This record gives sequence, structure tokens and C-alpha cells, in this order.
Amino acid sequence: MSKTPKSDPAREVNENGSAVAGPETEAAAGQKPQSQPSIRILGQYLKDLSFESPNAPQALAAQQGQPDINIAVNVNAKNLAPTDFEVELHLDAKASSQDKVMFAAELVYAGTFRLENFPQQMLHPAVLIECPRLLFPFARQILAEATRNGGFPPLMLDPIDFAAMYQRRLQQQTAGQA
Repeated sequence: MSKTPKSDPAREVNENGSAVAGPETEAAAGQKPQSQPSIRILGQYLKDLSFESPNAPQALAAQQGQPDINIAVNVNAKNLAPTDFEVELHLDAKASSQDKVMFAAELVYAGTFRLENFPQQMLHPAVLIECPRLLFPFARQILAEATRNGGFPPLMLDPIDFAAMYQRRLQQQTAGQA
């Protein structure tokens, strides 16, 4: 009969058999356990919504071909407290056919977020990439319903690459400073 060795609670072993420092060994070594970065949504809300169909009811009649649809997206953020931010997602959509506006919609959908345990260099990208990414599905739905309620087919926006938007914004800012 073989004896099973007692496990040492201060020493954990991973799948490879290597020792892993647990909270007890970190505390014994005088280190604080690392907290994971977290984003919490404190609230989200519709800040502004405008829908216009200046050429109704003619704009609602069957059109030849697809209308030209232009979409503009912008993200703004402001600091509310050391870890709290308000992030605004601006969506502007305009559909026109034969140089006549069929509809114009402007939406500002916002949220308040608490970002904790982020390294300082990662805070800015998290606010301007991850926060709008979390808001986008709700803003997309509101815009789709507004166009449908305006008598048009729902405008279903494609997913937005907020990381690429952030990179373009940084490049524009550095080009403007040069």
C-alpha cells in the first residue's frame, strides 16, 4: 500500500507539473495578488435621437435601384471619476436617391463604465475601443427600429472595427502634431 503525499496548500501544480504561486505564496513573498482588469457597465442610455424624412411620402414610394447610404461613426469619452467614464457612440445615417434625401437619422447612445485595474497605457484604448463595442449592438437596434418606424426597411449596420477606428484616430492626431 503506497502513501499518497499530502498536498501543500501553499504550492499548487499546473498541468505540466510546474509549481504555480498561489495567493498564499504571493502573500508570503510580500507580493500583492494581481487583479484582473475589469469593465463594468454602470448604465446605458439614449442621449439623442433624430429621424427626418423630409420628402415623405414620395420618399416612401418604390425606388429604382438602391439608395446611397452614408454612415458616419464617432466615439467621444469623458472622465467622470478616477475609474468612471461616459462614452458616447455617435451614429449618423443619411439615405438619398436621385439627389433627394430619403431619410436622415442621428443617434447618440451613451454609457457609463467603470474600468478597474487597467495599466495606465491600456486605459485609453479600453475606453475608446471596448466600451463602444459593448454599446454598439444596442445603438444598432435603435437605429434599425427608427428607420423601420419611419416607413423604410430597417437599417442594419455591419459590425464596426473600433480598434481600427482608434488606430486611425491616433494616426490623424500624430500627423496633425507633426
